[in-house]
Amino acid sequence: MTSAEIRAAFLEYFKSRDHTFVQSSPLIPWNDPTLIFVNAGMVQFKKTFLGEEKRNYSRAVSCQKCMRAGGKHSDLENVGHTSRHHTFFEMLGNFSFGDYFKKDAILFGWELLTGSFNLPKDKLYVSVYEQDDEAAELWSDMIGLSDEKIVRLGAKDNFWQMGDTGPCGPCSEIIIDQGSHLGCGKPDCAVGCDCDRFLELWNLVFMQFNRNENGDLTPLPKPSIDTGMGLERISAVLQGKTTNFDTDLFEPIIKDISSVAHIQYGTSHDQDTSMRVIADHMRATVFMLSEGLVPSNEGRGYVLRRIIRRAARHAKLLNMHEASLYRLTDSVNRVIGSIYPEIIGERDRTEKLLKIEEENFYRTIDAGMNRLDEIISRVRKDGLRMIPGEEVFRLYDTYGFPVDFARDIAMDAGLKIDEDAFQREMELQRKRSKAPDVSSGEHKADSVTLSVVTEFTGYDTFKAEATVIALLMEGSPVETLKKGDEGNIFLDRTPFYGESGGQVGDTGTMESENVFLRVLDTKKPSPDVIVHRIKVERGKIAKGEKVICSVDETLRRSTMRNHTATHLLHKALRMTLGDHVKQSGSVVDPERLRFDFTHFHAVHDNEIKAIEDIINEKILEDLAVRTDIMNIKEATRSGAVALFDEKYGETVRVVSVGDFSKELCGGTHCKSTGEIGICIILSEGSVASGIRRIEALSGKNALEYLRSKKQELNEIKGLLKTESPAEKIEKLIQDTKSLEKEIQKLKTGFSGDIISDALKHAQELDGVKIINIRQDGLNPNELRLLADNIRDRLKSGIIVLSSVIDSQASIVCMITQDLAKKYSAGEIVKNISKLAGGKGGGKPEMAQGGTKEIEKLDAALESLHEIVKKATLN
Repeated sequence: MTSAEIRAAFLEYFKSRDHTFVQSSPLIPWNDPTLIFVNAGMVQFKKTFLGEEKRNYSRAVSCQKCMRAGGKHSDLENVGHTSRHHTFFEMLGNFSFGDYFKKDAILFGWELLTGSFNLPKDKLYVSVYEQDDEAAELWSDMIGLSDEKIVRLGAKDNFWQMGDTGPCGPCSEIIIDQGSHLGCGKPDCAVGCDCDRFLELWNLVFMQFNRNENGDLTPLPKPSIDTGMGLERISAVLQGKTTNFDTDLFEPIIKDISSVAHIQYGTSHDQDTSMRVIADHMRATVFMLSEGLVPSNEGRGYVLRRIIRRAARHAKLLNMHEASLYRLTDSVNRVIGSIYPEIIGERDRTEKLLKIEEENFYRTIDAGMNRLDEIISRVRKDGLRMIPGEEVFRLYDTYGFPVDFARDIAMDAGLKIDEDAFQREMELQRKRSKAPDVSSGEHKADSVTLSVVTEFTGYDTFKAEATVIALLMEGSPVETLKKGDEGNIFLDRTPFYGESGGQVGDTGTMESENVFLRVLDTKKPSPDVIVHRIKVERGKIAKGEKVICSVDETLRRSTMRNHTATHLLHKALRMTLGDHVKQSGSVVDPERLRFDFTHFHAVHDNEIKAIEDIINEKILEDLAVRTDIMNIKEATRSGAVALFDEKYGETVRVVSVGDFSKELCGGTHCKSTGEIGICIILSEGSVASGIRRIEALSGKNALEYLRSKKQELNEIKGLLKTESPAEKIEKLIQDTKSLEKEIQKLKTGFSGDIISDALKHAQELDGVKIINIRQDGLNPNELRLLADNIRDRLKSGIIVLSSVIDSQASIVCMITQDLAKKYSAGEIVKNISKLAGGKGGGKPEMAQGGTKEIEKLDAALESLHEIVKKATLN
């Protein structure tokens, strides 16, 4: 069976048994800060398992895109070296939410494997949790497995839990014996061994308990089922392959790698490993880039960068010394694009970003080599045999320099790397590359400790009456806050917007008859919690009191104008530059808007003008801004743009600007585009490879900016006494350049006096003419120009010129071409500068130096003849 047939057969089997097919969720989890990537099929159902959301079905089946690279679950370092580890993979799974349980889960699994997939029953084993008698009996009595085919294992292998607390339960794995030829050869090799003989195919998780904070287990009222089977593994088994990389999921990609590298696959273990790494990493890269992710130095972007650079390193080992990986994008698309059409839709963007990252990598490899050479020289000079691991890690982290390269080069130099120190630094980096925290430590602790829920009313009003439900001071709960105190206040409802989605938090006031509070900032550490940072300016506030909340309306309206303008900007960028443009960050505050987006080169002036024109045309049209509440899947099907790094729940707000723009957004907006007034782009520039940034103003701030520029222009007109300042300035610049040339001519002696005098008073040493002049007031460029003019007239000889300007002495030496093989200008300047307390050097025919100890200059020049004698090259 092909992998496509296996995937289809699995889904069809469960759909025919009343399971609802659920599309794969994106690799980047919408609303789960605990994960850096989706790493299992159950992730998109987590809230359902936890009882936090209801679905209109109780049985589901899916084929989920998964990634295990970065964070707690990472297989990155194993990829290519084993037959079954991958970064990106597909997980087939069936799920029951309080519907069927162990009996049906076991029956479904066995029936599909031995029936539809026709696996030999005598080769199949199962493992069960050592205390799960129920599962063992079902495998024995219902399926008919003998006792030796049912292996009891401990909690480490066969007890699954979502976290330290919450739903959990025993699991049962279906395992196939692939034969002793794939085993480790140990006498005790059996189910549970890490070798490839006994291969886990399918894990059936029986969620039947809830674990509390004390570790106690209580039965769940509605036990559930979560299963997972890797498509790559089952494909290898059904296609008779001993490694996943020989299946039809990888074989076409490896074939193309072989063609690009001009190396036959299967002829060298090391080269085969490199091809497998590239094939795996290309699949991961294509899928991550298709979801809007870009390479960076933190979080998910850092994981993507590591994967690309690891693939590029292995490409280099295959003698692919220039960007080539991007050419394999179509290889991945041909294999799996029909199942996941989003990767085909993002093909051009994927190729461009991948090529940029590859080219950057090859540049940094060269820089890293130079730095490593310096480190090795220093280590040898110090008489050491070990290269510090911290230095190797800095090469790895700063330049992307592969540690394998460093080991090989160190070995060639007779040195070793301090592996322990390197691993310590790597562990710190792994912690840094885990999923980013969604809030500051203080606010996170606040929300977890207090478990409060706040209703946000600020979409429709700037004022609201609210009840104080909690107070904190310096992170600890308190009953009251008095005049002069600063702390955090939690309300049952609030019109204050908490910072999120790039929009800053509101400021304003809270008051009652007895108290007046200044709201300094507002944060949103989790979807249902809003934290107000306040200062008590009058009276005392206590839990349970009611306050009137008033948002600073002027600032909020400015923020709303900028936020709606950001949506217009995003759409205008895509219209002008192309659909590859995706938002990769934004800041929206009362002063201005900042928008980061994917693009591969500078935005030209005419494109900036076109973008500005589109935005302001839509402002003039006064388009209505509408907000709809939708299911996340309904919203994305409607064409709403979702941002890859935002966290979304099942229900989302969709902000539509007429028929022009539609985005998922939880921010606050104008009621119509006319309220924006005007929008002007201030600047455009690069912030990272493939990432550009635009800053812009709207509304009153844009008007004030234009007024200030008009005032500035009027002042310039007044100073220049003209209505055409650009023409006048251009003329002044040309006049200034002409005058500078005249001054330079005068200073460097084009009048002939200095040159003639120098030639007249030239001294001789062993038949060689030597000119030694100190002419103060010349800068280094003027000094070189004067030396050039003297050399042209001298024909043969040595010229040494010096000058003092701004308490700094400059020294230049030039030697005519006929003497350049006999004397070294570099040695002459070096020794003069050294005697004068400075530094210098250069090439045999021209060199320069200097010193700040100008009182030593004349004495050094008096030794010129002795210095010239020592500067002979033969």
